[in-house]
Amino acid sequence: MRKAVQQKPKMHSFKILGRLLSYLFHYYKGRMIAVFVCIAFTAAAGISSSVFLQLILAEVITPLTEGGAQWADVSGSLFWIIFAMGAMYIVALCASFFYNQTMAVVTQGFLRHVRDDMFSEMQSLPIRYFDTHTHGDIMSVYTNDTDALRQLISMSIPQVFYSIIAAVTLLVIMLINSLWLLLVVLLGVVIMGLVAKFVGGRSARHFIRQQEVLGTTEGYIEEMMGGQKVIKVFCHEEQAKRDFDKINDELCDASDKANAYGNILMPAVMNIGHFMFVVTAIVAGLFVMFNVRNFTITGWGETFTASVAMIGLVATFLNMSRQFSLNIGQVSMQINSVVMGLAGAGRIFELLDEKPEADDGYVTLVNANIAEDGTITESAERTGRWAWRHPHQADGTVTYTELKGDIRLVDVDFGYVPEKIVLHNVSIYAKPGQKIAFVGATGAGKTTITNLLNRFYDIADGKIRYDGININKIRKADLRRSMGIVLQDTNLFTGTIMENIRYGKLDATDEECIEAAKLANAHDFITRLPEGYNTVLRHEASNLSQGQRQLISIARAAVADPPVMILDEATSSIDTRTEALVQRGMDALMKGRTVFVIAHRLSTIQNSDAIMVLDHGRIIERGSHEQLIEQRGTYYQLYTGAFELE
Repeated sequence: MRKAVQQKPKMHSFKILGRLLSYLFHYYKGRMIAVFVCIAFTAAAGISSSVFLQLILAEVITPLTEGGAQWADVSGSLFWIIFAMGAMYIVALCASFFYNQTMAVVTQGFLRHVRDDMFSEMQSLPIRYFDTHTHGDIMSVYTNDTDALRQLISMSIPQVFYSIIAAVTLLVIMLINSLWLLLVVLLGVVIMGLVAKFVGGRSARHFIRQQEVLGTTEGYIEEMMGGQKVIKVFCHEEQAKRDFDKINDELCDASDKANAYGNILMPAVMNIGHFMFVVTAIVAGLFVMFNVRNFTITGWGETFTASVAMIGLVATFLNMSRQFSLNIGQVSMQINSVVMGLAGAGRIFELLDEKPEADDGYVTLVNANIAEDGTITESAERTGRWAWRHPHQADGTVTYTELKGDIRLVDVDFGYVPEKIVLHNVSIYAKPGQKIAFVGATGAGKTTITNLLNRFYDIADGKIRYDGININKIRKADLRRSMGIVLQDTNLFTGTIMENIRYGKLDATDEECIEAAKLANAHDFITRLPEGYNTVLRHEASNLSQGQRQLISIARAAVADPPVMILDEATSSIDTRTEALVQRGMDALMKGRTVFVIAHRLSTIQNSDAIMVLDHGRIIERGSHEQLIEQRGTYYQLYTGAFELE
């Protein structure tokens, strides 16, 4: 069961947008500036038709109809206007082609950086994060949220910027042409803004919910796919379908409402624009008909007649008002993509903002030369001997402590959340080379103790010392490098068997990997495979049996050759015959090492130096196998079958 995680406050949309643009400019500042310049020029070219129309009316039509000019007098002006118009459109076409191609390259490159940054951040996160987030939900950030971000960057941001530039430019030109008609247009803009705020706000809320539920849906699907065998064995198909239907209905409901509001927005805005055009045309016609004074901002105190120039001015203004409403409509069309993109970006930033695993350790693990008198010196080459390098901040001196595997837990308390302590006053003393076994019911705290040894979690109280050094002072990477771990759930990766064994020690030679496989008794079955050690493992090593996968994971731990080994139900997935072979290999592997063993099969831990019996986070019995049998307590009942582990 995943532990509850405290919800963090959501980022505001404008803050997300600002951070996204800053993030984008960080990688592609020069290209993005060039793109925005090209978009601005393309927008200017898009509204130039109204300006050219006004020029044609003023320079050609009006002189021909009112001034008595001849065609020869205005043909030159008409030619240069048409030439300028054509030149601007050609340049705008080139600019549009450039910024569309550039945005395609920038978008894919930026998403590559985002995925790289997310994956790098994910590698630095503590285990607690993965215990509180489903794998499917995390995968949804890499897929659905990055795809929503792709649409936002490649389409929505350029289109919105284009429309804003065009709308602002049109407003300025309309202001110059007619203040009073502009007021009519602005009234329509206010109405558009109120509708957009009402409809867009609700649409945004449901799109954000849609992205969140989509992550939950993928998390459930991932969990069900991983447990298909269990589902079928227990005939849980119908219940699984009902649970999925409930989640899917929630996703459908969020998507329905989001798209319902989103699809209303553009028609509403466009119809307001059409209504605004009609009202503007009526008002302009009345102004012309009744010779209204102060018709233009530049014509204070003048009286105009219904001349061709005036009609041309009205026609130009109406054309600009239509373009203005179309650009507002274009913005409303992108609202859905913008909201989904910002919701996806918000989830991406939430992942990037997760606090990395804290590590204030300064004691490091180094290769060491150890003289007969015990003197330790650091070596630049691999010696097979290790020591803790401990710099002392007080006087600047450095001391070296041989890595032996002496681990002691003293009065340790721990809880996954501060309100609920699950380990109480646990004290364990493991001398170098000793084998310590943990026995207890599920949830007694066995695995929790091993998680504390490698600092997947930090203790609430007490101390853990490693070779006499507080493990909080040891750098986590060095601490974990000194420990090997074999888990009950095997995790093998796509690649060859040799590569999977070498995962425990990246610079291990083929010979070292083969020796480790022999130690784990995996060599025989590996050599019987068609490609031997070069056999490629498919997804989750499905082409191997569970026991074979476990043997490879044991070999992977063996090649690391650590002084401390943690075996968490390491033989639970192996049959009795294979277990006998593995146990001999495990005994060889454990020789001379400090070993912590968690096992339900008591036959695998009888030779342990000490056995700890845990119950609800407390050690209730401790001693060797013989001592615990003599006590006739919980361990004795487990061994004789009078009591079974739950």
